[in-house]
Amino acid sequence: MTAAIIAPPRKESPLLFEGLTWREFKAVEQLLDRPGYRLSFLDGVLEIKLMPGEPHETVKERIGALLELYLLMAGFDFTPTGSMTLESETGKVKREADKSYKLAPGRRLPDLALEIVFSSGGLDKLEAYKRLKIPEVWFWEDGLLEVYYLRGEGNTLHYEKVSSSEEVKGIDLDLLLRCINMVNHVDAVKTFQQALQK
Repeated sequence: MTAAIIAPPRKESPLLFEGLTWREFKAVEQLLDRPGYRLSFLDGVLEIKLMPGEPHETVKERIGALLELYLLMAGFDFTPTGSMTLESETGKVKREADKSYKLAPGRRLPDLALEIVFSSGGLDKLEAYKRLKIPEVWFWEDGLLEVYYLRGEGNTLHYEKVSSSEEVKGIDLDLLLRCINMVNHVDAVKTFQQALQK
């Protein structure tokens, strides 16, 4: 029987400050450049969140371990890029994914961004990733995994919710989710690995 990793904690809302220019945002970013805070920016709105706690980090690291195991076994030449800062002054956006990956050599930006959601409200994350042109975004929230793939060109770019990953070809998302939500980390990794070896 598979139980959830954790009981969902109360969802915290980030602080939002509206009406900032890019320059003002960069100045505030310099002032708040200290451990414990994560800043995002979209269309003049500054979002300030406290760094995540153990439940968030547990899910994040679990997804990373399982995904990297799959990528290794499937032969991807990937580079984990963690929560690298992604920003565009012209797009008026700054975002740090919880985890991100370049799935082939020579990529300038990640092909995949992962968001582990334990908060409510805040900036439109998909809009931020669209401006950054990140091809695929995965959201884990309340034990569910949603995958969005970027379609279109130029002004017609939009994310479409998809049932299978287009960037991580062949990954069984149902199996992945079942293992993400297991209580014990080692059991989750072993279960996933055994299923991949069949």
